[in-house]
Amino acid sequence: MYHTYRGACHCGRVTFELQAKLDYVMDCNCSVCRRGGALWHGTADQYLRILSGEEDLVLYQFHTRTAKHYFCKHCGIRPFSRPRLDPSKWVVNVCCIDDVDLAALPVRKFDGANWEAAAKALYAQRT
Repeated sequence: MYHTYRGACHCGRVTFELQAKLDYVMDCNCSVCRRGGALWHGTADQYLRILSGEEDLVLYQFHTRTAKHYFCKHCGIRPFSRPRLDPSKWVVNVCCIDDVDLAALPVRKFDGANWEAAAKALYAQRT
């Protein structure tokens, strides 16, 4: 069952709403996710709505420049990104969502440090 969640960056300038069934989170160990400490949940465009602060977001890209990481320019928190696995979708940082018990959510590991092999394995699981 889908639930509507609200979230924000640390300073509260960037706020968003997510409709999702939060049944797990992804923990990526790529260089940017590992350092940022994010836990991700993937979603399509129609389930994520930026409520405020879109003008306060800055874009960061590295390596292949496929993924788009959006940070609040005031507090530095990354509430969501367009992932390299599928740049047409979003991943939402569940750590930014209000009233979510992170300890209760199962964690799936993604070996982003070895991205090509991890992506190939994930795609093989889906087919």
